[in-house]
Amino acid sequence: MPVITLTTDFGSLYPASLKAAILNINETAKIIDITHSIHHADIRAGAFALYSVVDHFSAGTVHVAVVDPGVGTDRRAIAIRAGGQYFVGPDNGLLIPAARKVGDIEVYEITNTKLFYNVSSTFHGRDIFAPVGAYLLKANQKRNNILNRLSNLLSGTSPKEIVQIEDVGKRIDDFVDLDLKKIEVSEGGISGEVIFIDDFGNIVTNIPGDIILDKTDFGAELLMFGIEIPFLQTYGMVEDGDALVLIGSHEFLEISINCGNAAKIFKIKNGDKIDVKLLECVIK
Repeated sequence: MPVITLTTDFGSLYPASLKAAILNINETAKIIDITHSIHHADIRAGAFALYSVVDHFSAGTVHVAVVDPGVGTDRRAIAIRAGGQYFVGPDNGLLIPAARKVGDIEVYEITNTKLFYNVSSTFHGRDIFAPVGAYLLKANQKRNNILNRLSNLLSGTSPKEIVQIEDVGKRIDDFVDLDLKKIEVSEGGISGEVIFIDDFGNIVTNIPGDIILDKTDFGAELLMFGIEIPFLQTYGMVEDGDALVLIGSHEFLEISINCGNAAKIFKIKNGDKIDVKLLECVIK
């Protein structure tokens, strides 16, 4: 059954309004919270959160993501179709990495005001993105119901409440792009940035695991933060309180402290630059 997911920087109160907006349009919607704890206005962290889980969802899923420091300005609202999934949110790059991960993307500017609530200048998540997501989910639910599909074919019409992505507005190709994997690679090192600090204090960088494995191998020592840190497969390979570098389940390079908080120990925050010096290089 298709589901709708939510990814925001809204914290504890405002997500309820998004869910109410969805359920008012689609009372059978199954809603899954990815996270509402993105650091406020951190578009790259929000993009990473959605990117890290998107390929675990099935075709027909609708993702509503709102990290939107430009709310109320002339930034556009967009909907994307990619790999059988749908993405709804602001045109600030937030949706692009996840959408590209699952397939070729089709981007539409959302301009059909008939799909909106009374739009406030500060809460487009509730008034635009959640309603559009709910309508797209409803279309997928109907499309996946064999009896509904047969009825529509026989009658030659579709129910008025069925909203296809083409109904939200025109297709565009000048959307705001975002490349999470923009790094610098040299013979002796890799430079990137921190894109996410998880609840355990693990420091997730934008350095893809396959890039570093092209340069070195597990068991090597990496020079970071002025100290040598082992590059290993998993947390339990060091003692409690010791640092290590690994490739996380998200497939990016991660700096961790076993049973500790690496971000606090190394005084690191999202957006900080990360320099990795390779002390033992492997030619492959």
